[in-house]
Amino acid sequence: MIKKDFSNFIDKLQKDIVTSLEKIDGKEKFKCDHWTREKGGGGLTMVIENGNVFEKGGVNVSKVYGQLPESMSKMLKVNNSDFFACGISIVIHPKNPMVPTFHANLRYFELYEKGTLTDSWFGGGLDLTPYYLYESDIVHFHNSCKKVCDQFNPNFYRTYKNKCDEYFWNDHRNEARGVGGLFFDYCRENKNMSSNNWFSFIKQMGECIKNSYLPIVKKRKDTVYNNENVKWQNIRRGRYVEFNLLHDKGTLFGLKTKGRIESILISMPPKVRWVYDYTPKNGSQEEELINILKSPKNWV
Repeated sequence: MIKKDFSNFIDKLQKDIVTSLEKIDGKEKFKCDHWTREKGGGGLTMVIENGNVFEKGGVNVSKVYGQLPESMSKMLKVNNSDFFACGISIVIHPKNPMVPTFHANLRYFELYEKGTLTDSWFGGGLDLTPYYLYESDIVHFHNSCKKVCDQFNPNFYRTYKNKCDEYFWNDHRNEARGVGGLFFDYCRENKNMSSNNWFSFIKQMGECIKNSYLPIVKKRKDTVYNNENVKWQNIRRGRYVEFNLLHDKGTLFGLKTKGRIESILISMPPKVRWVYDYTPKNGSQEEELINILKSPKNWV
């Protein structure tokens, strides 16, 4: 039964990622916050703050069910349906500006009519938000994503990479949030991919979350930086906040449906800055990043 297997999978993945991050940080441990949803379900939020390496991070599992909220019923064009949804969400904000911010999520959704399963699908993705460009890191990240995609379909990487570039776009700034990754949703059983095939894809993506990002953290966490680097990091974190509050569908859905606010806003960085009309110096590393973010790039 995929629902049970997926639930067990995200529990194990959460433990694996938390253990790996604590080992890298070497100082702080994740705090556990078990929570329940009044209308059905709950979850486990794991949070790390003020570490040696990670200024803030969340690795969260949620498993919720019940009557489908009205706003989602309209979106899915159904009436009086029940649902089950479970997933894992990860957001990591490192202390060192040379280490990128990272976001990922994997999810599974079931829809019911009068107790009978009528639809189910998988979704998720992962993306990287650097403050300074190390092209070898970005190439490694995208190669890791492509390696998994190619095991299942030669078109998956390009398709999901393009969807990621389109989704994580701050159109009010006319720039990307970061350097992309993968974004996929409504992955249903079809003639080419069974539900078990999709689940295998999702499990491989769980490994990709670790293999694509953690080596970058280990490589850059001790890089020397100064106060100007931190200022730039905090300005760029402001753009991250802008995207999450203005454009991110998950955040907006959670706020509109009166979801658990601490879980919804855990993705926010601990420190940000908005400097009026800030423009990087010509020829600077900061300008180099902005130029890359103005147009999505093929990294592999």
